[in-house]
Amino acid sequence: MSPRTEPADLYRHGLRLLLDKDIPAWVDLWDENGIFEFPFAPEGWPTRLEGKAAVADYMRGYPDHIDLHAFPEVAVHQTTEPETIVVEMRGTGRLVATDAPFDMRYIAVVTVRNGLISHYRDYWNPLALPQDAAADFTGSSR
Repeated sequence: MSPRTEPADLYRHGLRLLLDKDIPAWVDLWDENGIFEFPFAPEGWPTRLEGKAAVADYMRGYPDHIDLHAFPEVAVHQTTEPETIVVEMRGTGRLVATDAPFDMRYIAVVTVRNGLISHYRDYWNPLALPQDAAADFTGSSR
């Protein structure tokens, strides 16, 4: 992506990469010093990742846990800061370990600088994840 990439375009490209299970390419959308925060993370899960390497480590096993099929709802909202967007979305798929359906709503606040993600706050709902799936995640690289 070029340094002139609009935040909304970069974000939508990232969703496509997640659906393609191309985690390394998704991580490449991050600034070396990017911050990934999870304000609602349950106990035992990280609340803040600092740097691209930490993001890569966190996301490495994602497709082993969640098989994403679609983002049927994505609404990108511009803010008064041109580099920052707020995204409301829904991701669907299946939990790999149990083959149970996965259906999660998210709100993300994302800042893009120089064509790369520099700050991402992920307001996902840990209560919407089945308890057995949460146990699987906490035993993983998360």
